[in-house]
Amino acid sequence: MDYFRYLDNRLHCEQVPLDQIAQQVGTPFYCYSQATLERHFDVFNNAFGTSDHLICYSVKANSALAILDLLARRGSGFDIVSGGELERVRRVGCPGNRVVFSGVGKTETEILAALEQRILMFNVESHSELLRINTLAGRLGVQAPIALRINPDVDPITHPYISTGLKRNKFGIPHTQAMEIYALAASLDHVQPIGLDCHIGSQLTTLDPFVDALKRVKQLVIALRRAGIPLRYLDLGGGLGIPYDAHSIPPHPERYAEALLQELDGLKITLILEPGRVIVGNAGILVARVEYVKEGEEKRFIITDAGMNDLIRPALYDAHHTILPVMRRFDREEILADVVGPICETGDFLARDRMLPTFHSGELLAVRSAGAYGFSMSSNYNSRPRAAEVMVSQDRFAVIRPRETIHQLMEQETLFA
Repeated sequence: MDYFRYLDNRLHCEQVPLDQIAQQVGTPFYCYSQATLERHFDVFNNAFGTSDHLICYSVKANSALAILDLLARRGSGFDIVSGGELERVRRVGCPGNRVVFSGVGKTETEILAALEQRILMFNVESHSELLRINTLAGRLGVQAPIALRINPDVDPITHPYISTGLKRNKFGIPHTQAMEIYALAASLDHVQPIGLDCHIGSQLTTLDPFVDALKRVKQLVIALRRAGIPLRYLDLGGGLGIPYDAHSIPPHPERYAEALLQELDGLKITLILEPGRVIVGNAGILVARVEYVKEGEEKRFIITDAGMNDLIRPALYDAHHTILPVMRRFDREEILADVVGPICETGDFLARDRMLPTFHSGELLAVRSAGAYGFSMSSNYNSRPRAAEVMVSQDRFAVIRPRETIHQLMEQETLFA
């Protein structure tokens, strides 16, 4: 459930008409619903009930400080993958002991910063990373809490670009090497193995891959405890999908939690979850203005002021996003069209071969389910300023990130004399 709906045929975010925001802020802009963010976090968190668990929102999904602050105040921890994300969660007051650091390419600078912040644990992705963390922790005279990210070789049944748990993926340590590398970690002076991490991919719409991966790593936790390595945390990552369209309905968080907790019954371990998309995906939309409607020889093109630099998911993953008119009229004829942007790439599209209401120049349209990996993956390609971001709470809204200016794009550049 989200809080984007038509009231008097005007699309609203909570109680604010989107055309009113467009009039004041301009287009394109991302709009987030505070009520939706709060509801999604609470539903996910409450699904795990009184079990020993920690929700660590995946910052890469959407790293807006206003969103991080809202979730931190609701009790969320954070899953980070860079030094920049570490600084973001520090700025919203999240204590280090609610932060886990994932990612395959952690630099020395990032590891040292995380050690100084005393994060809960590093999710270690390779033998060489383990040795680097041990060396740097020794330099500071501390012990680094770590989990090994184990690759269970489970097919998540999702887009190959967001699959992370197969042998051919760059992520994690092979399941077959886990005991050996945990033994090495236990022998090192400046790391302390306290957990096990497993994340198999994103936008999963069935429970079977989660359960298959959990069964595999559960046996590993038991074997490690028998070997004298008493792990306290099991990080199962994120990956639960959202309904981008009517054809892919993922399990409800309650069913997801029930399946995991049933499999973990009796293990006595603190569960860490890293939801991202399922919290923020349907809490945000992208609003754009139609510049032109072009009648091609074979297709109609609805050309908007938002392009692949603003929302790259359709171009990158051929992702489906529902597109709605901000002002609804029931006398519109439906047409088959592509919704495209102004970028000089054939791959610059928001929708292809879609039956849509007839749009006219100057009208507003809304791209649904754009809260996750929308603004966070946006760029300045074609020297385009990034869009504004807006947060709505009931009947008021505020700009949480102003639209960039062309001046800002170039103010750090110099000529080569």
